Amino acid sequence: MPRQSLVAANWKMNGDLAGIRELVGEISTGVEPDASTEVLICAPYVYLPEMQRLLVDTPIKWGAQNVSEFEKGAYTGEISVSMLKDFGCEFVIVGHSERRHVFGESDQQVAAKFNVVNKAGLTPILCLGELLEERQGGTTEEVISRQLNEALNCAGIESFENAVIAYEPVWAIGTGHTATPEQAEEVHAFIRLQLARHSDEIADRIKILYGGSVKADNAAELFSRADIDGGLIGGASLVASDFLTICQSTR
Repeated sequence: MPRQSLVAANWKMNGDLAGIRELVGEISTGVEPDASTEVLICAPYVYLPEMQRLLVDTPIKWGAQNVSEFEKGAYTGEISVSMLKDFGCEFVIVGHSERRHVFGESDQQVAAKFNVVNKAGLTPILCLGELLEERQGGTTEEVISRQLNEALNCAGIESFENAVIAYEPVWAIGTGHTATPEQAEEVHAFIRLQLARHSDEIADRIKILYGGSVKADNAAELFSRADIDGGLIGGASLVASDFLTICQSTR
């Protein structure tokens, strides 16, 4: 059975209330119900109540860009998974490269976040990816394995039954550079192989997204590859026409 595609918008720290209302209006008008593709918007925390209000009667789902690994307590400024559930979130991005490399989140912390999201019944989108120097040094597979294995060791292979993986080469995020479809497919196939060592069924079913300067003009070629099941979209998700084109590129 073919895997369902997923196109997820990651707005990062962009937008204002008026702007996101306009953007959501344009996207929700343009997205047609399609059983073969899920569409998701991951908005800044403060706009999640508005996402719920605007999207509740549409086929578009909404989620968060991060979460605390702690369930509750004296963690000023943090947001728990139960708080996200209060506003209808179904997905949570964990381990985005900006969280790892700008804010210093470790593989262990990312794995803990993956685990807490999974246990709460939401779908974690686990981001994996290498730096430019790591790719140039030939250690891409070593880095991907380390990041993936931390989550596997923390949460177990069964947790990937309800999970999504996003491969995002750090050197291709917001730089205008994109991994070639061949480069992206190679890493996606490698990730699937690592999971297959634990469970062939889970490896075959899990969605693996590509994230790294996906645009309207390169999405179709990327998504045509056997192991690429959609995209985690940054800048292009802030332009409704571009994002809608990317959503249609999964077909």
